[in-house]
Amino acid sequence: MQELEEGEFYWVLLEASDYVMDEALPYLPIEAAMDPHSTYANALVAGVAAVRKMFGKAGPRS
Repeated sequence: MQELEEGEFYWVLLEASDYVMDEALPYLPIEAAMDPHSTYANALVAGVAAVRKMFGKAGPRS
């Protein structure tokens, strides 16, 4: 979750990568919220819904 402005929360889906980066986590964004949510909880629920839409209820490892 990212709070870019106070009270504006965005979800971001990340995917592990084999790409080696200096002093950075090896994850790349695959999708992100276009519009802000007013609370962390709302952004979290929307992010989970995006994962389910992409991979189904069992997630990407099913």
